[in-house]
Amino acid sequence: MNDNPIVASRSTINPYFEAAGELLRRIKWDLHPLSWSSRARMRSWKDRFTEQKAIIVCNGPSLLQSDLTLLDSVYTFGLNKINLLFDKSAFRPSCIVAVNRYVIEQNKDFYNQTDIQLFLDSYATKFVRSRRNVIYTHSTRQKTMARDCSISINEGHTVTFVAMQLAFHMGFDSVALIGCDHNFIAKGIPNQTVVSSEKDDSHFDPNYFAGGMKWQLPDLVQSELSYALAKEIYEAFDRKIFNATEGGQLELLPRIRLADFVHSTR
Repeated sequence: MNDNPIVASRSTINPYFEAAGELLRRIKWDLHPLSWSSRARMRSWKDRFTEQKAIIVCNGPSLLQSDLTLLDSVYTFGLNKINLLFDKSAFRPSCIVAVNRYVIEQNKDFYNQTDIQLFLDSYATKFVRSRRNVIYTHSTRQKTMARDCSISINEGHTVTFVAMQLAFHMGFDSVALIGCDHNFIAKGIPNQTVVSSEKDDSHFDPNYFAGGMKWQLPDLVQSELSYALAKEIYEAFDRKIFNATEGGQLELLPRIRLADFVHSTR
């Protein structure tokens, strides 16, 4: 989901103002003392897992249909509020990625107490204390895919795309998604900020966005464009991205059974 609460179409924004705003945001983060320590930590993750595989654990309802016991021997990227799964499963991700402001604010208590490696948007400096397992990222709105995340990443309208960039940065040559339904029961204007109802049927936990929480409606078109870009970049570097989701509507990425991906030699 897009972190930007402004719903206006990009086509209505003066490109010069947009570029100026992008530059100001970059300078502001560059001057923040935590930017330098985070970038140094991010550089230490560069190509740490070459010729290895990883799984991005997305938050759709289908996640509950995946055999999470298969993940024990694979590096995993948990997303956003993946911790809501912890009372249902022994699974724990290798790291957690979150860039949406509403998610960071709503989940700050967990982020502040966990020892799991965190990759959080720089907005999190307002809510999540700095420590060794926290890396703050700088988000850009440019339509690019970062191959080196130590400077900036592109949110691409979905945290899944951020995890794809981090996986590339870390050197993984084979990545699979699970729980990526690419379909939401909640409908409305993409990126619009809305107030949740009492129950969330669009994520694996009914309390994910529920009880009056603010969240932003997904932009599935822009998300798919981001996935297409990731697929193109991965393939250009002889790497692969697969979709190991049980069902769902994402057909852009080649399908593979989770067990086959985990047990494959590449």
